[in-house]
This record gives sequence, structure tokens and C-alpha cells, in this order.
Amino acid sequence: MAITMKKVAQQMERLGLKKYDLRKMGFNPNILDKVLSDKLSKTQRVDTETINRLCALFQCQPGDIMEYIPDDEDN
Repeated sequence: MAITMKKVAQQMERLGLKKYDLRKMGFNPNILDKVLSDKLSKTQRVDTETINRLCALFQCQPGDIMEYIPDDEDN
């Protein structure tokens, strides 16, 4: 099982934001690297506070920035 958050990049593009802009807004650079990676590994975690802040920024629902990909679709 994998969760991908690559839709965050789509939301950033929609608003004309760069990673640097989110860092200036107080987002942790290490967390941003995780969020903007192709998919979160099983050992990576993004807390609900980060998801909450991203949803508030983008004025969206969690499903608009996250997607579940079953194991059999990983390859």
C-alpha cells in the first residue's frame, strides 16, 4: 500500500506557488520533500497538522491532495 501526495504539486501549480513559498509560510522543508515525493514509503509519515494546513492553504479536501494506490498497482 502506498499513499501518494503528488496532487499537492498540482495544487501548488494552480496557485502559482513554489516549494520556497511554502517554506516561507512555515512548512518544514523535510516534510515538504516527503509530501512532494512520488509516493510516501511505508516508513514516512505526514501528520494531520500538515495535511490540515495544506488543505486550508489550497481550500480543498484531503482527497484533493492525497491518493491511495494499492500494492498491485505500484509496479
